[in-house]
Amino acid sequence: MEFTNVLVVKNAREHGVNNLYVTNGKYSVKSFDKIQADCAGLVAYPSLINIHDHLVGNWVPKGAPSRPYSNTNIWVEELNDSEPVKERDKYLKKPVGHLLEEAGLDLAMLGVYKNIFSGVTIVQDHVPRQKEEYYQSFPIKVISDFQQGHSITGKNWWGGDELSEEMKKTKGKMPFIIHMAEGSDDLARSEFSGLVDQGLLKSNSILVHCTALTPEQFKQLKAAGASIAWCPNSNIYLLGITLDIDTVLKLGINTCLGTDSTLSGSTNLLKEIIYTKQTFPEISNETLFKMVTENPARALMLDTYKGMIEQDVDANLLLTRMNKKDPYENFVTLNTCDIELLMYVGKPIFGKIEYLKYFSWNAKDYHLFECNDCKMFVTGHPEEILKKIEKKLGYKKHFDYLPF
Repeated sequence: MEFTNVLVVKNAREHGVNNLYVTNGKYSVKSFDKIQADCAGLVAYPSLINIHDHLVGNWVPKGAPSRPYSNTNIWVEELNDSEPVKERDKYLKKPVGHLLEEAGLDLAMLGVYKNIFSGVTIVQDHVPRQKEEYYQSFPIKVISDFQQGHSITGKNWWGGDELSEEMKKTKGKMPFIIHMAEGSDDLARSEFSGLVDQGLLKSNSILVHCTALTPEQFKQLKAAGASIAWCPNSNIYLLGITLDIDTVLKLGINTCLGTDSTLSGSTNLLKEIIYTKQTFPEISNETLFKMVTENPARALMLDTYKGMIEQDVDANLLLTRMNKKDPYENFVTLNTCDIELLMYVGKPIFGKIEYLKYFSWNAKDYHLFECNDCKMFVTGHPEEILKKIEKKLGYKKHFDYLPF
């Protein structure tokens, strides 16, 4: 397939109007068929990577009855008694260690759709490792090659092995992901030393939040080659603060932007990007772009997609409107209905109905709807999940990230 006359953004440095080719799910040097889509006036980006989400936690509205918190351990204890979680638990009240039953998969799939509708084709679901069947259940990539801990303070209360054993299982070849120093009190400040003492600060470590870290600790993190998953909307909502982003960027730490769940974070990743740009205007558009493409691909140690458009890698494509002439300025203003087409490994996942004519497709495999007067499609049937939830609740339920 050939996308003609499109502004191709290969990465945070290279862009230009060109033709873009896809063959057998990969970007290629030319087209091997006669399928052409004229994309003049549109922008082709690498699709996005959400470094931090809790898929079954994407309920609404947010729930934090006693915010701001000095430490999110307090919030975790309060959360189960919050109105949003009590409502969600009418549909699912199972440990997050076992999500393969229907209700668990339904809510995880709902979280996947939150990501799809913001141009994401790869998401890290921070819960205890599930059976492989779970990760094969979704139309986009939910990272399965990882080990995890909840936090230094909470250890693995939600499931999983001892933290040191989780790290050992990575063999340095997959990421180890853990919430780190999420707060501002002595308990939060103590977590980094606990991480180091347990041998958990390594080049494959992804440390989530890091709001209580000092400049010296960030230097240690940099020296180790570890990465940070930053969720500023969630941090500021729950804690009233976020990490020292100026120090982090000056040190050149591999920093990635994530949403967290909607119980504390942004509606979706596009909204997180907009929020971050508005709150931290000094961060360049190119830097924000890298935080959701190249940087998380590196942190997650991906092998077939590096968060860039390049030959012979997975054709994970985000095709959008051009609302701003500069493609990186355009990027930080995008909303769901600006998406023309989202592809994962060459397959159409979401976009305008008019693009389906370029693919072999069956109407029963897609949900069709309107978004800002545009006729759209999405793979699968999120509307059926919504119906099941509403039937169980006994009333209508609106999720902000569903655009129908």
